[in-house]
Amino acid sequence: MRAVVQRVRRARVTVAGAIAGEIGFGSCVLVGVAEDDDAHDADLLAAKIAGLRIFPDDAGAMNRALSDVAGEILLISQFTLLGDARRGRRPSFSHAAGAPQAEALYERVAIGLRGLGLKVETGIFGAAMEVELVNSGPVTILLDTKQAF
Repeated sequence: MRAVVQRVRRARVTVAGAIAGEIGFGSCVLVGVAEDDDAHDADLLAAKIAGLRIFPDDAGAMNRALSDVAGEILLISQFTLLGDARRGRRPSFSHAAGAPQAEALYERVAIGLRGLGLKVETGIFGAAMEVELVNSGPVTILLDTKQAF
């Protein structure tokens, strides 16, 4: 699984003009699921997101996690994170998981984060969404459960 984690002041996702999810201070997380991902990857990703120390302490160093700062999460499914653009100009999505598998693992990440005591808002799986956010820092971190980078 891959994720783009952005530290935000606020974020929201809309579908057909209606707000589907909205948070204040915390993280906006885009999640992509690969065809070879499983429950272990979802659990690993949830733990990594929850424990990621990207929030400043009193000295300004990035030493605090979401739970330390009462941060919220806006979790958005985004299969395009699995796009492979190494050849040609059109990305290939052949390694992205199919919808049933991707949705189940995306939901497992959300459930895992909630189980760790975090407030989680989500988009609508498979919908055309518009995501608005104010990136704080800016801070953007890439995660991959297969440690591809």
